[in-house]
Amino acid sequence: MAQVLSLKTAGAHPAPEAPRRYLGDVLVSSGRLAREQIDAALRAQRGQNSLLGTILVVEGLLSQDALTDALSEQSGLGRADLDTAPPDPILLQGVDPLVCLRLDAIPWRKRGGRLEIAIVNPANGPAAIAAFGPATLALASPDALRTTITRAFGARMRRHASHRCPKRLSCRSLVRSGFSRRKAALAIGLAGGILAAPLAALNIALAWLLVANLSNVVLRGVALATRLRRGPQPVASAPKLVDSRRLPRVSVLVPLWREARVAEQLLDALGAMEYPAPLLDIKLVLEEEDLTTRAAIDRCTLPPTIDIVTVPSGALRTKPLAMNYALPFCRGEVIGIYDAEDRPDPGQLRAIVHHLMDASPDVACVQGYLDFYNDRKNWMSRSFTIEYAVWFRVFLTGVQRLGLPIPLGGTTVFFRRRMLEEIGAWDAHNVTEDADLGMRLARFGYRCEMIPTTTLEEANCVGAAAWIGQRSRWNKGYALTWASHMRRPLRLWRDLGWKGFLSFQVLFLGSLTASAAIPFYWLTAFVALGLDVPVWAHVPPLMVWALLLTGATGSVLMITAANVGLRDRASRGRWGWTIAFLPLYWLLAAAAVYRALWEVFTDPFHWTKTEHGLDP
Repeated sequence: MAQVLSLKTAGAHPAPEAPRRYLGDVLVSSGRLAREQIDAALRAQRGQNSLLGTILVVEGLLSQDALTDALSEQSGLGRADLDTAPPDPILLQGVDPLVCLRLDAIPWRKRGGRLEIAIVNPANGPAAIAAFGPATLALASPDALRTTITRAFGARMRRHASHRCPKRLSCRSLVRSGFSRRKAALAIGLAGGILAAPLAALNIALAWLLVANLSNVVLRGVALATRLRRGPQPVASAPKLVDSRRLPRVSVLVPLWREARVAEQLLDALGAMEYPAPLLDIKLVLEEEDLTTRAAIDRCTLPPTIDIVTVPSGALRTKPLAMNYALPFCRGEVIGIYDAEDRPDPGQLRAIVHHLMDASPDVACVQGYLDFYNDRKNWMSRSFTIEYAVWFRVFLTGVQRLGLPIPLGGTTVFFRRRMLEEIGAWDAHNVTEDADLGMRLARFGYRCEMIPTTTLEEANCVGAAAWIGQRSRWNKGYALTWASHMRRPLRLWRDLGWKGFLSFQVLFLGSLTASAAIPFYWLTAFVALGLDVPVWAHVPPLMVWALLLTGATGSVLMITAANVGLRDRASRGRWGWTIAFLPLYWLLAAAAVYRALWEVFTDPFHWTKTEHGLDP
């Protein structure tokens, strides 16, 4: 049986003449805490958007169960033991689980013909009664209530997470998993056209590659010039007006799948974050069937700032679906993402929050820099490091300064929660949900800004196959994102404006095409050096030299950007030979594009897992 103390409210509010009892007074009078401890917590509360009870629990001065007992004594409400007496399933029919999570309340049972609601915070009582009907209230612990909500509504919440993104903007309504008649007809049509007129097909393909690469060169050249003209992103050092305001609560989502090897390292990195603990709400998002990661987490002692959210099993398993599922469990006004292997700068959260508080209202999110801690492991990790330095420190920074939408990274990106929810959160079916989200925010009139704070990751450097697998997922997501947003080109033009529309084409379709074109550029160069390729005799000489010129120009831009990015990164040592061999690295990128195009037809929603913790 549940332990229910006297419900003094009986569904009514306390008598007006009853003196109000403060939580601190209850804790002192009951001997749980000293007055000095309460006063210190109240002083800390003045600069935080946090409840007194939360501060006391996070600081280790009070257990969660002791806090619930004190709230029961303060409010006169009884206790609801949801573990031994779960809610009546009949009462949950038609109840919205998102409302339950927002209010931290759930219809519990009927006693004497009257509804009883289990609730965490007595202050939410009036809102819970307004949502579920006239009732008496009983207090439950936060963990027990959220576990109860998960058990009762997990399958329904998973379905909601998979369809949260609007259908017109999601790739789920664009393609079907596996081959279909439409895909087969398209493939047969393309193959038939190439076989019927191979030389014409070759020239058309080369012309398209030339146009796409030229567009890439122009955008990257302008972005590089903008970045060079204005210098690197300035790091804020002087105090600002925002420093005197109350800091918001920040929720951090950390999706995990088969990450037992890095679990301890992850918790160490999260524990080093320099942000007021009562305002930190970290959610480790685990898949129900991932027992090894769960066991690794269970072997560690989690602080009160870290909770586990378990995603119920289902056919679709992607990072964006897991984040959509976990989002309603978050308590923060700012929502951030980290990956399992991340080691963020300890001061990163405070820098990000201050940037958002100081930014204009249309700034929906900020993106930090990504870098690698195993940058000198081998040639592949060095090349990967150069690529990230170019992408985050040079090109994305330059594109953002041009006022163009940027494709976001999958980690170290933080959102204003209201705007994230307004646009439908993440597309659960898109395997590069981050890049898609950057474009969707822009379509809703919001901006994303780069911020000079760095998170270190583990470079995928254990072999070409693993690297190509990871990159093919990114490329496949780029292809799906382009096709999804281009279903209505005129509407996309209106949403982004002509500059945003053109940059979207270059960033997504142009990038894919440029990578796919790399073998053709190599072949063109060999032909120019005297290699006899009979079919190339039918390619106009002007086309050949134009391809060579754009390819050479693009290479010079990349080498220049690599030096700028490495300088900003304060890289020391000999990187010249790595830069010289980047063309070989780009051949791997071409292989990844061709694999991605194959998977668009065969398995568009498959999430190729990147293994972490392989490099000690």
